[in-house]
Amino acid sequence: MQGLVLQLTRAGFLLLLWLAVWLVVGALRSDARVASGMRPRRTARTERRGVFSRRGNRVAKYLVVTHGPLANTRITLSNQPVLIGRADDSTLVLTDDYASTRHARLSRDGDDWFVEDLGSTNGTYLDRNKVTTPTRVPLGTPVRVGKTVIELRP
Repeated sequence: MQGLVLQLTRAGFLLLLWLAVWLVVGALRSDARVASGMRPRRTARTERRGVFSRRGNRVAKYLVVTHGPLANTRITLSNQPVLIGRADDSTLVLTDDYASTRHARLSRDGDDWFVEDLGSTNGTYLDRNKVTTPTRVPLGTPVRVGKTVIELRP
C-alpha cells in the first residue's frame, strides 16, 4: 500500500512540474509577442467579436484626456505607438500613483488602434473591461489608466 501512495505522489509531483513548465513557456511567449509588437492572430472567434472589423471611414486623429489631472490634454496621433505611463520618455506622462512606469501602449494597425497593457500593477481598462491582450479601441470609447481616462477622437 505504501508503494502505491509513493508512486501516486511521484506522478502528482511530476504532473505539477510539467504544468509549471508549461505556464512559464506560455508567459515567455506572451511577453515575446508584446515586446515584438505583434498583433493578435485572426481567428474565427476574434472576427466574430469584431476585433478586426472597420468602423466606416472615421479615423482617429487625436488622443484626448477626458478625466484626471491632465484633463483636456490633446495629443495628435501619427503612425508611432503612444506609450502611457509615469516614465519620463512616455508619450503621455502621468503623475498618477495608480499608473505604472510603463503602463500601456496604443499602437496603430491600418485605421484601427489597439491598446495593450504592459504588465501594469493596477491594469488597463477599456470601457470597464480589463485589457489582457491587445484590444481594438473604437472611437470615443474610454480607456482608463489609473485615475486617467483617455479617448480616441476623429
